[in-house]
Amino acid sequence: MPFEPPSSDLPPLQRLLEIMARLRDPDGGCPWDKEQTFATIAPYTVEEAYEVADAIERGDLKDLKEELGDLLFQVVFHARMAEEQGAFDFDAVAEAMVDKMVRRHPHVFAGQVYEDVEAQTAAWDAIKASERAGKARHSLMDDVPPGLPGLTRAVKLTKRAARVGFDWPDYGPVMDKLREEVAELQVEIDSGDLPKARAELGDILFVMANLARKLDVDPEDALRACNAKFERRFHHIEKVLAERGKTPDQSTLEEMDALWDEAKALERKAL
Repeated sequence: MPFEPPSSDLPPLQRLLEIMARLRDPDGGCPWDKEQTFATIAPYTVEEAYEVADAIERGDLKDLKEELGDLLFQVVFHARMAEEQGAFDFDAVAEAMVDKMVRRHPHVFAGQVYEDVEAQTAAWDAIKASERAGKARHSLMDDVPPGLPGLTRAVKLTKRAARVGFDWPDYGPVMDKLREEVAELQVEIDSGDLPKARAELGDILFVMANLARKLDVDPEDALRACNAKFERRFHHIEKVLAERGKTPDQSTLEEMDALWDEAKALERKAL
């Protein structure tokens, strides 16, 4: 027999937790939900986080509400699987976060006073370092998640190194390093050594992430904005070509380049 939906008298979060439990129920649950694991759900969790960021970027609060719900469901899903294994449950996740936030905000919950935002940030980093010291880790880099997007992880790795003085003083030497890496890439391209060219390209991307950190720019945000700009301009090319009864593959590079420049000019005029 089918399950009854959770009572509408329950708080929304409790209803969601009950729905998740029923989806995973061995008898009568959803076949797809029952076969999932932490590993198979993880990509969806990352995807939902990006969709939240996209809704924020677009300023669409209605969509943001829905995407936040999707992201919350991912947390509920992981917590349910852990509860089934006897590891922890959703309440334990929430309780751990409560403890962490209280611990990391002594200026809010314990009367601590900081002179300015910089002092508060330094104290935050010190508290986090103390937390890491209590874990069985041996390197400053140990808890930088390997599953992060490459540019984000590069920023976090260089930020960690900077805490102990392993860093350039400002963006100037980073620009010099970038020019050096570009020259090295050119050498490998000219030699036809693609494996080495791949390595040099990775060096360039790593330096770019470091430069973004120096300029206080999120490289993932910058790249997303560039992707959106490329899409917007290419859509203009497609639109104009369609008005001419053509498609991009029926056009020349010169014709599409001219329309690209036209799209850029229209964007500048709109500013």
